[in-house]
Amino acid sequence: MSYQAPVKDMLFCMQELAALEEVARLPGFEDAGIDTAQAVLEECAKFNEGVVAPLNWEGDKQPSSWKDGRVTTTPGFKEAFRGFVEGGWQGLQHSVDFGGQGLPKTIGSACGEMLNSANLSFALCPLLTDGCIEALLTAGSEAQQQTYIPKMISGQWTGTMNLTEPQAGSDLALVRTRAEPQPDGSFKLFGTKIFITYGEHDMAENIVHLVLARVSGAPEGVKGISLFIVPKFLVKADGSLGERNDVHCVSIEHKLGIKASPTAVLQYGDHGGAVGYLVGQENRGLEYMFIMMNAARYAVGVQGIAVAERAYQKAVAYAKDRVQSRPVDGSVRGSAPIIHHPDVRRMLMTMRSHTEGCRAMAIVAAAAYDAAHAHPDAEVRAQNEAFYEFMVPLVKGYSTEMSVEVASLGVQVHGGMGYIEETGAAQYYRDAKILTIYEGTTAIQANDLVGRKTARDGGGTAKAIAAQIARTEAELAARDSVAARAVLKRLTAARTAFEQVVDFIAGQTKASPNAVFAGSVPYLLLAGSLMAGWQLARALLVAETRAAAGDDVAFMNAKVATARFYAEHQLSKLPGLRDSIVEGADSVTALALDAF
Repeated sequence: MSYQAPVKDMLFCMQELAALEEVARLPGFEDAGIDTAQAVLEECAKFNEGVVAPLNWEGDKQPSSWKDGRVTTTPGFKEAFRGFVEGGWQGLQHSVDFGGQGLPKTIGSACGEMLNSANLSFALCPLLTDGCIEALLTAGSEAQQQTYIPKMISGQWTGTMNLTEPQAGSDLALVRTRAEPQPDGSFKLFGTKIFITYGEHDMAENIVHLVLARVSGAPEGVKGISLFIVPKFLVKADGSLGERNDVHCVSIEHKLGIKASPTAVLQYGDHGGAVGYLVGQENRGLEYMFIMMNAARYAVGVQGIAVAERAYQKAVAYAKDRVQSRPVDGSVRGSAPIIHHPDVRRMLMTMRSHTEGCRAMAIVAAAAYDAAHAHPDAEVRAQNEAFYEFMVPLVKGYSTEMSVEVASLGVQVHGGMGYIEETGAAQYYRDAKILTIYEGTTAIQANDLVGRKTARDGGGTAKAIAAQIARTEAELAARDSVAARAVLKRLTAARTAFEQVVDFIAGQTKASPNAVFAGSVPYLLLAGSLMAGWQLARALLVAETRAAAGDDVAFMNAKVATARFYAEHQLSKLPGLRDSIVEGADSVTALALDAF
């Protein structure tokens, strides 16, 4: 089946949960109200449904290929990328000063979901370019910004991030790529970088590599890492392209999924040294790269939501079409489409509620990002920044773990046909798996959530969010509906479990770090599930009111049903997660190492 962008649900999340009209009152976003959002999303849907989505299956069958240092992308990718950049989609959230559209992240997030639902492999190129632009906006000199950003926004050039080396995965203290200063102020780089997404391709005339390396004599460990711009082709003073730089793709990886996205091994300096230019100050490279990485982590979370949506749509279409067995309640005489069977309905509702909950969480987080950057009141900016920073590991970690479960259920709904590649369900399962790994594994997101986002302020931010959830509970308590009462019961128990875990982490991180970090991923799953459930509860409150007023009754009733299902089938698990975190740490480390 073809992809259909969930524009109505996205607009609902923006308008009712993320308060888009308040975002549109922020300086610089005055034209970004609901009318603009609807027009942009509908145009985005048209492009992705018609141009990008049809290439998804093709990219799995005909991946990018490498020969003699050159990468050829899947047939159709180059033309689709040209349409993407000519439509202005690369610059959607970027400053008008550099040729962008200047729209808020609240709108950009939904457009990003559509692109990734349409074709995850294709979307990775713009995703990395976005991160590259962000890093240069933050740490690049004015000359660097003027040289590189407009060309990346226009799509003439694309961007990458180069962190990983064969011996340095998540532990960037082990980075060995070296940078030697030159008399003209440039540097020459020598080293190998692996897992570089779109590190080589044929869709743009130049590639701007942002590379972590050590200047000769720099301190050991992460304190001695600097950030460099290393373009594939050197850029002349007038902005035109000069000679080929000494950075070459020596191979691309053969992967489980996202096969059309070339994941390159790049060799720097085999022919005299790759010319690079320092970004910002020496030895502050990791700090700058984290700007790029934070943007990418949020974007990867959106990728999880996107793959889940695509897997859900495919599973629903199959369940409505596949005739198999008589319903247990006898409602159909003889065999019926499998959507009549209760367990298939359970799987589809699990897929739907997970996807809608995480979408709402991500869009609400995006609105906080916009307020954190554009609100005129410093205190409001600080509150929104704290909220957004807390949400990033949840959007990334929880939404991607969710996507693997949803894509797996998608295969299950198809039964044996789901295990056959030609059906297409398996591609989403394979593609989804990378999302829990790149830009920091789920454990790395969980370590961030525990250390920086919870323990550092004694659980202050977490408790402030819990207080907001409690206010939603009070609104639910004021309603006299079966669904509101059901959601209230489970949301209250889940929020209480969350607060108890926050207290445990705040009190034990220094005294018993192994005990706390043994439960770090379960804590992330608990917190992410709670935040998604909270947004669905807020959606229920709006939907009940609007349905009672006769406003789009079928859509609103579906919102209510989805929120109730999520509460009874997902939030109900969280007290058990609390028990495993607070009381189960000893059993994680009880087995002697040599017994494994």
